[in-house]
Amino acid sequence: MSLTAAERRIVFLIGAVNFINVLDFMIVLPLGPDFAKVLHIPASHIGFIGGSYSAAACVAGLIASFFLDRFDRRRALAVCMAGLVVGTALGGLAFDLTSLLLARVVAGIFGGPAIAVAQAIIADSVAPQRRGRAMGAVTSAFSVAAVAGVPAGLELARLGGWRLPLFSVAALGIAVILAAIALLPPMRAHLDIVAARGGAMLAGLLRQRRVWLAYALGGLPFFSVFLIIPNISPFVQLNLGSPRDQLSVLYLIGGGLTFFGTRLAGRVVDRIGATPVTLVATALLTVVILLCYVVYVPAIPVLALFPFFMLVSSCRFVATSSTLTKVPAAAERAGFMSLLSALQNFASTAGSFLAAQILTSAPDGRLLHMDVVALLSIAAGLLIPVLMLVVERSVRQQTAVLQA
Repeated sequence: MSLTAAERRIVFLIGAVNFINVLDFMIVLPLGPDFAKVLHIPASHIGFIGGSYSAAACVAGLIASFFLDRFDRRRALAVCMAGLVVGTALGGLAFDLTSLLLARVVAGIFGGPAIAVAQAIIADSVAPQRRGRAMGAVTSAFSVAAVAGVPAGLELARLGGWRLPLFSVAALGIAVILAAIALLPPMRAHLDIVAARGGAMLAGLLRQRRVWLAYALGGLPFFSVFLIIPNISPFVQLNLGSPRDQLSVLYLIGGGLTFFGTRLAGRVVDRIGATPVTLVATALLTVVILLCYVVYVPAIPVLALFPFFMLVSSCRFVATSSTLTKVPAAAERAGFMSLLSALQNFASTAGSFLAAQILTSAPDGRLLHMDVVALLSIAAGLLIPVLMLVVERSVRQQTAVLQA
């Protein structure tokens, strides 16, 4: 069943919000050498720039989960996006490491809750039987950011310096804010329920076992793939001998495949359910990780393996996200999603840090013990279909109770 015209408009706007948020995070990472050179930042400290955003988003998501459902969704989204824009623009005005870190913290404080509110709006506005398709379309914004946004930002940095991409993202953010205010309707239907329950929605939600299982389902995929993602670039170049120039091709192909694959995955989720999609995606991802990091076969080109990793992991994310939007009631969604966002930021950070503790460098620069990291990622990933089965079953039971 196709999305209605009103649903398509909202999905497009939320996709634009997701694009700005993802691009704001992604564009900073490849600009690291530019920051280091101009602001005299030690290369060993560049990692703090990306980590400061994730840490701030994690803390902000946790705090915001207690009050986001008390506001009109449209107004909450506008405020969060405005804060993200301010943080991004402040990054463009940074003059040393401290000022840049503070700017990224501001961006993270508002960027994390912005995603939570955006997902709550999708859940409020799109019927459950079409939500997989909607989440597939929204998730494809990541692909657009990878394929178009990051290369465009790098070109702007080449032409006008590293500050120009940040100012450009901020300007795009302002356009999205204005579009959201103009085109989104007021979204206050959940406020009466919040008022009737005295605002203690999240506390009641957290007393439910199924909610904690849902949070595990939301966090585990991030932990699993972020054991791998931060190490893709050095592994491809140092261990597999792939040229540096080929790295952009990997992301270009992967982003293109993901753009179409996530949309197809959303349709399949709506048709046959999230559990079969999650099971197939996990099985394929297990094979890809084994072939990439444990028993690499030189006859298999790198250009085939790593884009496929991006595609399959993104399709699994569509399946888990579409199911998680069905767990909370309308009056609990923003709080639920905000806490989920905090847990996902924590899980991705934990995966990255754990991999860094396991990996070491050989004298020739190759990464050692990547096979251990890969097997740990596989082990965590194999739990995801089991959790999906349990959570999807609980959602069906809850829906049946409400309809009885």
